Amino acid sequence: MDITEQINIFITENYKEYVEECFIKDQPFIIDFEMLEQKDPELTDKLLDDPETVLYFFNKILKELAPTSAKDNRIYARFKNVPGSRLINIRDLRSKHLHKFIKVRGLIKSSTSVRPQTTEMIFECPNCGAKISVIQTGMKLTVPTTCECGRRGQFKELEKRFIDVEHIILEESPEEIEGTQAQKISILLKDDLIASSLQKTIQPGSKIELVGALQEVPIILTTGGRSVNFDFQIDANNVTPIEYEFEDIKITQEDENQIFDAAKDPELFKKLRESIAPSIYGYGKIKEALVLQLFSGVRTVLPDGTVRRGDSHILLIGDPGVGKSMLLMQIATLAPKARYVSGKATTGAGLTATVIRDELIGGYALEAGALVLTNKGIVLIDEFDKMSEDDRSAMHEAMEQQQISISKANIQATLKAQTTVLAAANPKFGRFDSRRSVVEQINIPDTLISRFDLIFIIQDIPNKTSDEALAAHILTVHKSSENMFKTPFNKEFIRKYIAYARAHIKPELTKEAMEEIKEFFTSLRARYEQQEGEKTIPISARQLEAIIRLSQAAAKMRLSNKVEARDARIAIELEKYSLRQVGYDYETNQYDIDKIVVGSTAHQRSQNMVFTDEFFALLKLNKVIKRKDIEKLAEKIGLHKQKADQIVDDLKKEGRIFEPKPGELQEI
Repeated sequence: MDITEQINIFITENYKEYVEECFIKDQPFIIDFEMLEQKDPELTDKLLDDPETVLYFFNKILKELAPTSAKDNRIYARFKNVPGSRLINIRDLRSKHLHKFIKVRGLIKSSTSVRPQTTEMIFECPNCGAKISVIQTGMKLTVPTTCECGRRGQFKELEKRFIDVEHIILEESPEEIEGTQAQKISILLKDDLIASSLQKTIQPGSKIELVGALQEVPIILTTGGRSVNFDFQIDANNVTPIEYEFEDIKITQEDENQIFDAAKDPELFKKLRESIAPSIYGYGKIKEALVLQLFSGVRTVLPDGTVRRGDSHILLIGDPGVGKSMLLMQIATLAPKARYVSGKATTGAGLTATVIRDELIGGYALEAGALVLTNKGIVLIDEFDKMSEDDRSAMHEAMEQQQISISKANIQATLKAQTTVLAAANPKFGRFDSRRSVVEQINIPDTLISRFDLIFIIQDIPNKTSDEALAAHILTVHKSSENMFKTPFNKEFIRKYIAYARAHIKPELTKEAMEEIKEFFTSLRARYEQQEGEKTIPISARQLEAIIRLSQAAAKMRLSNKVEARDARIAIELEKYSLRQVGYDYETNQYDIDKIVVGSTAHQRSQNMVFTDEFFALLKLNKVIKRKDIEKLAEKIGLHKQKADQIVDDLKKEGRIFEPKPGELQEI
């Protein structure tokens, strides 16, 4: 029995009515692979070994079976339920898999807009009038060279037949590669695979599973010739969108039992903290915050469509050599889905998204960056302060709205970026000065700093007791590294524990937890009315939402669907610890959130205003002020000379004063 007869029998016996329905509704003809394997194992083997030929005859017979009323509709055979045995990791694809029916999965790294591609061209011979059909299979247009009548070349083009084509790049998922370099492969989607119903799921950052035939694509050299090397490409037969979740980790029943047992442990939080970066001494509060960041809060969509993110963003600012980078790398190995990037080598496009020119089918392609590819995961950005201003500004929308909008070339798109950010930065003056604001000391705009839920300062301050403990810790690590790294939980268990909690636990605030958070927020805000002189705002609504997210994460950690008062207290302690480091005015001994939000405290702004008023009063009296007099005025008010010079320079930029002679200032 030949292949056409096999296919005909299989379709008529199992899908006769379905064929007519697909043509009338103009929808793909979906075949259950398991049914094919059960009904005709021989035909199944042929499909796996020679998919191009089998699929050609499937589509040909479908066309022959089309009802008269829908003859013009193009219907293709698409296979579903292809067994996992055909699933091959992108990095494991080899030449032995060429022209075989395979299954792969991964993230869409980039996608082009849809382009028409000719599949067949019909030419006419000017001598005899014969029509010559040429099937277009390669990358280059093929034309007939001779006719049966003997004519060579110069044939008249009569007709072209087109299909729609989209080119995507598929990349391995972070949870499958565990820190190694992700491999990529080119995918070609045709006709009904790029229907409008699928376009929402086939975009950069989406996770898909597809089946198709692996093909070789020639590499064109700069000279125009073809290389002896080839690239892999998959001609897709069917695409299945996969919900891209942070929790894509296999958890057995035994794993679940261990997870439940750990959740009952009253020292769970302490054990998780001790399991993070054991080679790094200290940083207990910071490690606690990182534990909660891994569990995340609950994303909420309000009735009016407003979205409240559940991810907690954390910024580490520290002196050189205090272990910030090591902390980030450790979190990258613990998180079920993570990407580590360096600010020095990262552009805004590499973090968010960009438009690139596609070499395969022409036009432009939308390429996703780390924040999109790590959707529902965590991205770790080292040397955050070394990124350019344009690159950092691209992160504003991603960190708060958790989406990335792009409008370049002919592409307008909005991509999901529900990603947690853990960043590390160095002070621009070398060492961090706790008496100066964060905004003054790092090269990051205040609008971006304010989007972080927690900011921690790591300072290298000599202290005999802590230095002895640090030295002992490091020496012990070098002496007996094997015993030193025995932690309460291993990395694999932590990954599974976090994955389970994030997949199954969606805690809600209890009345007791709400009262605990409300009391902290209102009592701190009440200090505004109690202050005399310059009034400072101790805390804002952003910190309130940060506390809620951290409280939810603490409940998730316990595998509880209720946020209790103890969870709220954990979150409040971490927020207070962070505020004490970056939002505390040591001159007034008050919390002042403006130190983070605008880069100066209420007391400093008051001093600046007094200095400016005194400065202009002196100008009106003397007409001219010398630079040396500025230092005396600053000293009188209690303002640093450097700050006074900065105010004067700003007044010059604003055009309120000018310097007719070096060292002399006049009002305009």
